[in-house]
Amino acid sequence: MELLEKLKAELKIRGFSPLTVRNYTFFVNKFLKKTNKKEKELDKEDVKAYLSEMFDTKSKNTIMLAGASLKFFFKEVLKKDFEGIPLPKKEKKLPEVLTKSEVRNLIESTDTIKSRLIVSLLYSTGLRVSELVNLKVSDLNLDEKTGWVRRGKGNKDRLFVMSENLSEELKDYFDTRGKENEYVFSKTKPLTTRNIQKIIKGTKERAGITKKTTPHTLRHSFATHLLEQGVDIRLIQVMLGHASLNTTQVYTHISSEQLKKVANPFDGLFKEDSGKSE
Repeated sequence: MELLEKLKAELKIRGFSPLTVRNYTFFVNKFLKKTNKKEKELDKEDVKAYLSEMFDTKSKNTIMLAGASLKFFFKEVLKKDFEGIPLPKKEKKLPEVLTKSEVRNLIESTDTIKSRLIVSLLYSTGLRVSELVNLKVSDLNLDEKTGWVRRGKGNKDRLFVMSENLSEELKDYFDTRGKENEYVFSKTKPLTTRNIQKIIKGTKERAGITKKTTPHTLRHSFATHLLEQGVDIRLIQVMLGHASLNTTQVYTHISSEQLKKVANPFDGLFKEDSGKSE
């Protein structure tokens, strides 16, 4: 469909990620099929009708993404007004975080060396799963314990650091099993993100972890553990590749270890009077 091709072109020109292009195209395509109208006939009432039906079966986040897709489509492709269409606010759910012992248990429950390195690298660097699968051997400097994310989110390059122990493990891996690899964990084509998700799912089950655990959980855990160690949140922002500090601020709300260390004032109430006689 011509309109969908125009949409894809606009998104790509503006530097949107392949995932955003896919999501926006999906919702706009569903909208066009639902309305079954010509370009000139489409208006805001069609958008309201389409979104209102979604409230019966879809989450607020899904509706919000659909709304953002249609807003971009109307304003940038159709060149039509989109004002006055209320959209639901994003649900603010705190991300699930593993404890350090749970991360260790997860790593020790992997069933292959490759899987162990994948889990370890996700946690040690805080990489997004899409960044991990596209990571090439040439992007790493294991002597310096650093690497580069090429064209990450926002189409930006980003330097990352990793553990010294993990750097040594990767050297051994490339010297033996990964000699012919172009990508860190595959030869000529990147692994799929689905492949990594399945590895984490199987490892989580073997580890007996009941929390929801995905590749992104390791990224959340990495950031939270850094914060608990006293690392400045602005450094964590850079390490995660967040464009805004507001995105990183979520970790200040989930650092349970820091909360546990706070001395409760109740415990000191009667100590002050303990030396006084009755």
